[in-house]
Amino acid sequence: MWIGCAQLLEFRNYRTLSWRPAPRLNVVTGPNAQGKTNLLEALGLLITGRSFRTSRIAEIPRWGTETTTLTGEVLRGETRRTLRRALTRLEDGTWQTTGEPAPEWARAIAFGWQDLEIVNGGPSARRNFIDGFAGRLYPNHIPTLLRFRQVLARRNRLLQSRPHDAGLAERLGPWNEQFATVGMELLGRRRKAVAALQTELARVYAALSAAQSKVEIRYRTALGEAAEPAALLAALERSQREETRRGQTVVGPHRDDLAIEIDGVDARAFGSRGQQRLTALALRLAEMLPVSEAAGTAPVLLLDDALSELDPVVREHVLREIQSAEQVFLTTPDAPTVDGAAVFQVNGGSVTPA
Repeated sequence: MWIGCAQLLEFRNYRTLSWRPAPRLNVVTGPNAQGKTNLLEALGLLITGRSFRTSRIAEIPRWGTETTTLTGEVLRGETRRTLRRALTRLEDGTWQTTGEPAPEWARAIAFGWQDLEIVNGGPSARRNFIDGFAGRLYPNHIPTLLRFRQVLARRNRLLQSRPHDAGLAERLGPWNEQFATVGMELLGRRRKAVAALQTELARVYAALSAAQSKVEIRYRTALGEAAEPAALLAALERSQREETRRGQTVVGPHRDDLAIEIDGVDARAFGSRGQQRLTALALRLAEMLPVSEAAGTAPVLLLDDALSELDPVVREHVLREIQSAEQVFLTTPDAPTVDGAAVFQVNGGSVTPA
């Protein structure tokens, strides 16, 4: 699968742009703050309907505009589909996103500086990462996640509003049942996603790293190996006193984490920032094969400044690895020499062949 063309109108620093990228490796180069990252963000938004940089829609439109539009064409063999997205300012000042969903086979995986949070940030960053990956593998995962969050919010409201109510346990009963059922469904898909990721992660990290290090990722939950809702129900019962005291649910998938280890050591405490960046990049590249198998075609790969802070040998390994992908977009201040790559120069919101 690849992007055949893209048109941007009033998107960030792009007043208007019509661009036809190459079907394989596209190197997007130029000085900082000229629009390289914005271009990748637009491609990701076109395919997925959301930005990989921000959840605040108001940050995306060009300053002073009322409407931003994205149009493009995605191809898979002889199949062509036109995609359209629009961001529109409403009368109350808020922004609305409209557009038809992309076909199931149209996927994108993005890497950016914010992905360092997967390695050295808090547990929520790692949960968001594995949920995003699981969502690309299993169509029902994101709806399940949203339902779980709804049940969790309702349960927490009951704990906060009636902490000393003698009938609290009875009122929580129906929500506990839903929480356990949906929670274990969510947890099960996360475990499957981690297992799918681990096999490919070991290969990718070994291919990228100049050292003979081993990286592992494991799902960490207070429920151990349990797979039935009854286990989560029992955990809720055991924690009822603490929940009443704190006014919040203290056990469940919203408290789980991922262990990311390099040679048996927590990656957050291992090596340099470059080493952590390489681990985050390897995690994103490891998504490629499982997502390709799930979608039936390779996703577009959006790599924003992926070579930064890596030594020259590792950079060569990264370039060799991404050349085996289908369509890739790589931003970099200085274009590396890569056989067969299409190189584009970005300057002041314009994109020209270099």
